[in-house]
Amino acid sequence: MPIQTPCTAICTIDPISGLCLGCRRTLDEIARWGGLTDQERARIMAELPDRTAQTAACAGLASDPA
Repeated sequence: MPIQTPCTAICTIDPISGLCLGCRRTLDEIARWGGLTDQERARIMAELPDRTAQTAACAGLASDPA
């Protein structure tokens, strides 16, 4: 069974990180998802939690008025 898409239907690209705010994939990854192998999809899926933590940390720094 192929790996399902991580899409959350919140399709907005963050201009700073270049990642989708919903699924944390790049535009290239989103566009190529249907043609990727299961191994490539698994690699991307494994990276998503770190991307979420990283972009959340960056958002916190960007909103810090100091």
